[in-house]
Amino acid sequence: MKVAVYDSLRAAPGKFLHIDDLPRPQLESNHLLLKVIACGVCRTDLHIVEGDLPPIQPQLIPGHQIVGEIVEGATPDLPQGTRVGVSWMGGVDGACWYCRHSMENLCDKPSFTGYTINGGYAEYALARADFVYPLPAGLDDLHTAPLLCAGIIGFRSLRVAGVQNGERVGLFGFGSSASLAIAVLQSWQCEVYVATRGESHRQRAVSLGATWVGKEDDRPPVQLDRAITFAPSGKVVVNALSSLRKAGVVAINAIHLDAMPAFDYDSLLWGERQIRSVANMTRQDARDFLQLAHDLGIRPRVTAFPLEEANQALLAVKQETADGSIVILP
Repeated sequence: MKVAVYDSLRAAPGKFLHIDDLPRPQLESNHLLLKVIACGVCRTDLHIVEGDLPPIQPQLIPGHQIVGEIVEGATPDLPQGTRVGVSWMGGVDGACWYCRHSMENLCDKPSFTGYTINGGYAEYALARADFVYPLPAGLDDLHTAPLLCAGIIGFRSLRVAGVQNGERVGLFGFGSSASLAIAVLQSWQCEVYVATRGESHRQRAVSLGATWVGKEDDRPPVQLDRAITFAPSGKVVVNALSSLRKAGVVAINAIHLDAMPAFDYDSLLWGERQIRSVANMTRQDARDFLQLAHDLGIRPRVTAFPLEEANQALLAVKQETADGSIVILP
C-alpha cells in the first residue's frame, strides 16, 4: 500500500513526510482492517511532525481523522463493507482508575491513532474494533473526516467549559475545530464572540453567523460566560481569561501550548474564574457529536489533497492558507 511516513531522523521543515510503499497491516485480534477513503489533517499532526510532541515510534504513519470501509475482521455488529470513522483515541487499557471512573480520555495507557500507532495517511489502516464509529448515511466521506477530531474535540471543549443554552461564548482562534463548534452553539441559542488573527478566518466567522468578530487582541464588547481557546498560544488563553465574567470558565483546546505567560491573579482569575484543559475525548463524545452533526446537517468547508501531497497539506495547516478543513484522499 502507498503511505506517507514520518521519520524523525529524516524530517525537515516543509518536508515532514516521505511517500513509500509498505505491506498492508496484518489483521490482529479484536481489530478491523480498513480501506481508507479519506483522512482529515489536524493541527496535532503538525505538532507531531514538527517535534512539538516527542517522537514515540522511529517511523510513523500520521493521521487520526479516518473514514474507512471494513475489508477484514468483520463482526455481526460491524459487517464487511461498513463505513466507519476512527479518531484520535485508538484504545485504552480499560483497567486504570480513570477508565474505571468513566474518564477514559485520561487513561494511563492509551493508544493514539497516528501517534503511538499508525494512522490514516495510507491506503489501509488497522483499528481496534471497539474504537470505530459506524457513520450515519447522511454524512458523506469527504465532509465527515474533519468531524472525527476537530468536530469531536470542539464539542468536548464546550462540555468541559460547561456551556449552557443561551450563554455568551467566546471562541479564540477560528480554525477547523471552532468553525464546527459554532454550529453546535447556535443550536443551543448561544451568542458567539470570535477573536482570531487571520482575515480569512474572521470572514469565515462572519459568514457562519457569529454575533461579533474581532482581531486576535480585540476584546469582545461584553463579558463572556465561557470561552474556548483553539490557538496553541498561552497569550490567547490570557486574552480569553480577561474577557470572562466572574465564575466564568476558559477551556483550552490544545494538546500543546507555546508558553503560558504570567498574568495578574487579582484582576483576571480571582472571582472564581476557572481555566481548564481539554484532554482527548471519550467514545461517548464521538457518538454524541456525530449524531448531532448528522441532525444539524453540519458540513465543513473542505480542501482535498492527494496522499502524494501530504506535505503540502500539512503546510497549508501551518500557514493557514487552505479554505476550510483539509482532507487527504489516498
